[in-house]
Amino acid sequence: MKNRSLVSINDFTKAEQLQILDRAEEFEKNPNQRILQGKVVASLFFEPSTRTRLSFESAVNRLGGRVIGFSDANSSSTSKGESLKDTILTVSNYSDLIVMRHPIEGSARWASEVASVPIINAGDGANQHPTQCLLDLYTIRQTQGTLDNLNIAFVGDLKYGRTVHSLVMALTQFNTTFHLISPTELKLPSSVKMYIKDANLEYHQYTEITDAIPKIDILFMTRIQRERFSDPMEYERVKNSYILKNSMLEKSRQNLKILHPLPRVNEINEDVDPNPKAYYFQQALNGVFVRQALIAKILGV
Repeated sequence: MKNRSLVSINDFTKAEQLQILDRAEEFEKNPNQRILQGKVVASLFFEPSTRTRLSFESAVNRLGGRVIGFSDANSSSTSKGESLKDTILTVSNYSDLIVMRHPIEGSARWASEVASVPIINAGDGANQHPTQCLLDLYTIRQTQGTLDNLNIAFVGDLKYGRTVHSLVMALTQFNTTFHLISPTELKLPSSVKMYIKDANLEYHQYTEITDAIPKIDILFMTRIQRERFSDPMEYERVKNSYILKNSMLEKSRQNLKILHPLPRVNEINEDVDPNPKAYYFQQALNGVFVRQALIAKILGV
């Protein structure tokens, strides 16, 4: 994995993904290791972020590296008309690794082709979010003791949800049974569903959460993303499609864990938070350990 970019979760094999999860376990036990001294990581966020950006920065800082970059495209030269190519070529001169989030699908792949240093895709539009996928895999394995033969439900925005796209693709390697819950307008794209079909795996589609809850091990909630809708009226029609309440979990399995890439709006009621099945804040913490493992692998330390 040394000096390789991570743009799509498919850029790393199943064995390489598991190597990262195994190393993340080591960092969870000891997150403060000065193994990145002398290394500079550029954090280029052309789109808003809290958990992804800060967990990457926390990961680098805890490993003794330095972070440069910006969290608002308006504070960069792109606001003056500089092209993405010129930004990447310039920042490559200043850093050993670039972490980039950008609103345009395919931007991370383009950046990886022009950069002289590895690129980590921190989200490119509605396409993919591979590091979120890795931390989700880590969390699922942490809570279930395995990644194999699980029933996993995805709820909400399956059309534009880049976290869902990456995770579905990765889980097809583990004999997962998929439960897909969304409004008709926000169904999983056929291009992503094809990964399930090609792996000859079982999937079920629903419009109601309660139909799936008794059957699943993981409930992966997502918010309806207003910023992905070109038509405000379409967003208004679907924005409150799913709201998970604690009372809806009465018939759930004992081992069920509720995940969410965050931020949430109102799709998980706060009365769910005290339930031991709610695991989304621990999931966010896991992002630090997984990103430490990934950065260490790519920089060869």
